[in-house]
Amino acid sequence: MDAPFTYGRIADKENFTNRVQESDLLLQNFNNLVNTIIISPRRWGKTSLVNRVVQMLQQKNKQICICQVDIFNCRTEDEFYKAYANAVLRANSTAWEDFITSAKKYLARFVPLISLSDGGQSYEFSFGVDFRDAQFSYDEILDLPETIARESGKKCIVCIDEFQNINEYEDNLGFQRKLRSHWQKHSSVCYCLYGSKRHMLLDIFNNYNMPFYKFGDILFLQKIEREEWIKFISGRFTDTGKSISGELCGKIADLMKNHPYYTQQLSQQTWLRTEKICTNDIVMTALKALIEQLSLLFANILDSLTAKQISFLIAVANNESNFSSKEVLGRYKLGTSANIKNLKKATLEKDLIDILGSNKIEIQDPAFEYWLKNVYNK
Repeated sequence: MDAPFTYGRIADKENFTNRVQESDLLLQNFNNLVNTIIISPRRWGKTSLVNRVVQMLQQKNKQICICQVDIFNCRTEDEFYKAYANAVLRANSTAWEDFITSAKKYLARFVPLISLSDGGQSYEFSFGVDFRDAQFSYDEILDLPETIARESGKKCIVCIDEFQNINEYEDNLGFQRKLRSHWQKHSSVCYCLYGSKRHMLLDIFNNYNMPFYKFGDILFLQKIEREEWIKFISGRFTDTGKSISGELCGKIADLMKNHPYYTQQLSQQTWLRTEKICTNDIVMTALKALIEQLSLLFANILDSLTAKQISFLIAVANNESNFSSKEVLGRYKLGTSANIKNLKKATLEKDLIDILGSNKIEIQDPAFEYWLKNVYNK
């Protein structure tokens, strides 16, 4: 029997948990072509949410074209343009012949090269665009969704994952200005932009001095509530002929602080160890196995940190709040209060902590936090 919990990949259909309000808001924005930025820490289900709404939209409205592009591996502007053009053309093509026709029609002055790859026993058409001359302004590519949408009479939704990567490009500010200058003029297209580095996205979209300030609705994704996890975990056990109490479902969610990825992972480890009826011992055995499985990864993380950065993380794990107080500075050997700002910045840039409303600091990874408190610093 397949394990009924999903993590590390897109959760869809019965594996998708809650997110009713977020789904409704995003669906409404897509239908009304409202630009949307989704911001949350890593592994909170942004991609699964977007994928879910895209599926809902495609079932209801055939006059909307959905383009999804992941720019995780795009390290330069040129790579962005190539990935972007390919994604837009694929989204508007039902066969490789359509792709070739569209590439020649809309990107003729780039002299597109169409490549077909041999898949081995059977031929798989893997088509893409490459550009022989990189001296153009790329205006046609940035306007491509709007051009196709107007000609086809359809609306277009462009979803870009790992959008914060544009911050790493040479002259990233100039590139952002270029994107904004084109995209803000589009009337038949809306953009959904999201990624896995919350602090970088906040700087792009919530900083008054940045080109993308006030570009669209900002959706701050929250953790799934404990009660929803109880219903979901219990239901998945029941669907597979196993039983778990609401109390233990809540304990799983509590141990992983309602973190979508880890709550699903611990639920699966618990389910795998349950024959018929789950017990507290089974949950704790699953937790111990999960932490041991990840311990080498966590130890490697600490190897990349300074002693004060490690002490700062331990203080965060212990729910300290007044880091500049003499008592906290002394207890964790953090040095002077002037160090705290640098420690926050360093651990934030490494995606180890997150700063929430009212300057509350928490460790992004609940399993890492548990390991710090109960294994490393025991």
